[in-house]
Amino acid sequence: MLKSHPLTLILLLLLSSCKNAPTIGTPKLHFDVFSFDQRVTLPGTPDIIYDAISGDISGWWDHSFSKKPYRLFLEAKPGGGFYEIFDEKGNGAKHATVIYAERGKMLRFDGPLGLSGNAIQLVSTYRFEQIGQDSTRLTLSVHGSGEMAEGVPKVIEGVWNHFLIERFKPYVESGQHLAKKE
Repeated sequence: MLKSHPLTLILLLLLSSCKNAPTIGTPKLHFDVFSFDQRVTLPGTPDIIYDAISGDISGWWDHSFSKKPYRLFLEAKPGGGFYEIFDEKGNGAKHATVIYAERGKMLRFDGPLGLSGNAIQLVSTYRFEQIGQDSTRLTLSVHGSGEMAEGVPKVIEGVWNHFLIERFKPYVESGQHLAKKE
C-alpha cells in the first residue's frame, strides 16, 4: 500500500471504489486523456538538477508500495527503469521505463507509476533549462490516457505538485541532493 498522503488516499479511494463498483451505478470508469505542465526554478545547473531528480530518489520521493523501500531509483538511460525494490532479495516494482535520456536537457519515462495494475498509462517528461548563471527551470509535462474515474487527472496533477514543490524543491534548496548516494 502507498504511504499515506491526502492526495494519494483520495486517488486510492477513487480507484478502489471503481474497481469494486457494480456494473450499473456510480462511479463508473471511463476512457479519458489528459495533460498538464508544472514548472519550478531551482538553484543549480541543469546537469546538477538532472542528477538530483534521477538515480537514488529516496531523499524526496515519498510514495511507495512498501512501507520502507530498500531502494528507490530512476535509471537515467534509455531502457532504464523507475524501480522500487522492496527488500534485499530484489522483490519490487518497476513503475516506468525510461524512453529518452539526455543529461541536463531531458528525461522521459513511460509507465503507470503508482497506478500499476490499472488500465492507465502516463508519459512523464522532465525538461531542464539554464536560467542565469546557476539556476535551472525544471518543466514537468505529463500526458496520460486510459480508464479512470472522474477527477483522477486532477488528483494526479496534485500528486505531482506535491513531488515537485513540496518535496523535490526543498530537497534541492537544502543541498541534500549534493550528498545523495548512487
